[in-house]
Amino acid sequence: MWQALLPAVTSIIDKIIPDPQAAAEAKLKAMELAQKGELAALDADLKLALGQMEVNKAEATTDAYRGGWRPFCGWVCGAGLAYTFVVRPILPWVASLFGAVVPPMPPIDTDTLMMLLMGMLGLGGLRSFERVKGKA
Repeated sequence: MWQALLPAVTSIIDKIIPDPQAAAEAKLKAMELAQKGELAALDADLKLALGQMEVNKAEATTDAYRGGWRPFCGWVCGAGLAYTFVVRPILPWVASLFGAVVPPMPPIDTDTLMMLLMGMLGLGGLRSFERVKGKA
């Protein structure tokens, strides 16, 4: 954000402060403040990520009742994908080979399912990255 405002601030400084030396000092001070603001935002993001890593570590060491929600969600996603892309299209065909008729099977909202799955795979990818780096 500060980088976008910096040109406007420096042009205002040029108009307000006629002395070139004082204007240069004011611009330097503005750039230092912009850098401190960006560093503070990066530091806040880093602290948030480190806190989340601690929560993940604590959840990984708990029993299945408290920490088993991730595997459960993974199995639900896997079952939903298997139903949508394997069972639902193939079961009526297999049933017709044996002369049986299968009633229309209800669809699953794959948009929501994929959103959950992509979020879980993203977390799994970060976990793998942590393992490669030796942090987990």
